[in-house]
Amino acid sequence: MANSRITQIEFAPRVPFEGKRVAAYARVSSGKDAMLQSLASQVSYYSDRIQKHCGWEYVGVYADEAKTGTKDSRESFQRLLADCRAWKIDMVITKSISRFARNTVTLLSTVRELKTLGIDVFFEEQNIHSISADGELMLTILASYAQEESLSVSENQKWRVRKNFEEGKPWDCTMLGYRVKDGVFQIVPEEAKTVCLVFSLFLEGYGKQAIANRLNEMGIPTRMNKSWCQATISKMLRNEKYAGDLLLQKTFRTDHLSKQTKINRGELPQYFVQEAHEPIIDRATFEAVQEELSRRATAVIVKPGSETAFTGKIRCGICGKNYRRKTTPTGFVWICATFNTKGKKHCASKQIPEETLKAECAAMLGTDGFDAAVFSERIALITAQQNNQLEFHFKDGTAATTRWQDRSRRESWTEDKRQKAREKATRRNG
Repeated sequence: MANSRITQIEFAPRVPFEGKRVAAYARVSSGKDAMLQSLASQVSYYSDRIQKHCGWEYVGVYADEAKTGTKDSRESFQRLLADCRAWKIDMVITKSISRFARNTVTLLSTVRELKTLGIDVFFEEQNIHSISADGELMLTILASYAQEESLSVSENQKWRVRKNFEEGKPWDCTMLGYRVKDGVFQIVPEEAKTVCLVFSLFLEGYGKQAIANRLNEMGIPTRMNKSWCQATISKMLRNEKYAGDLLLQKTFRTDHLSKQTKINRGELPQYFVQEAHEPIIDRATFEAVQEELSRRATAVIVKPGSETAFTGKIRCGICGKNYRRKTTPTGFVWICATFNTKGKKHCASKQIPEETLKAECAAMLGTDGFDAAVFSERIALITAQQNNQLEFHFKDGTAATTRWQDRSRRESWTEDKRQKAREKATRRNG
């Protein structure tokens, strides 16, 4: 170590930034056209003001169209904070305390963090600089007033909404097939055709996911121009508004800060208005759909003990999803989750009859019939490949492959199917 040489590392001199990098934050609370115009005006105003101010460098205007004033729900606000933490901003201008944050805790925690970074926040309406000596005291007092004002506005809004419900009037509604104007439901003819198609396909025997797949293939968009899914179809089929009725106050907001929406399970009164507006679906069809929904739900109820030794142990070799147990007219089968929900177009796997699966396992394990305890003890995973191949992966690290045989068509027929076939043959020969 006697020959060690120490060299001092020289850093390039830090060039101080001349001028102040300034950004602005704007927010409106609603998606209404008037509010969006207000947001555009604020962006224009702040852009012009910062760029014309001597000694200020324009960073940008961070603008949110948000339903709440909580910071976690505001994308542009989060970007603003990230840029502040990256030392890209020296000062933030905003219209008022209520635009910046709706509650005292959020306001003070954010302002304090920015203050430790040396970043000033200027509130125009209150004429307060957060970095000043008395800035935090004033902000604490005014933020408390802003929070109370927010609560008052929220309570007034709730009162108006609930008053409308008591009178049988909807407050707001965004759904396929209708537009609500001044509390009146007006049918949108082109969208109503899609609604009728959904109800018709369901009564023809299509499943919810099959209907969604059909609409996607036809290129028909949802109300929000997104792809169809099973949940959307399910909501449509149960929506009483399509039969001309209204069930009001299905959900409610927990408080004015979090704006969390909960399903009304008796916490607040509900109101049912029959024949409130022109229906898209006639009542007989709507009630037939409700009966069919109940029938299908009863048919696929998961019975006690339906979780078997196979649960979580069969994986699709095509898409990688797990197989699940499904009830069919011919008995239990195991089917790839992708194939079951999205169809063959997304995964060309095959469903495996449970009895066939048990027989293959017994043959592979050398047991007299299927033994769930032996299977669980020795088998780690089964991979279902194409061409009916099953790869058994043992817990000792070894593997083996077998191929199962399809049930013959005659074996898969129930007595009901046989009777229908006989009736068809009789008609053809008659």
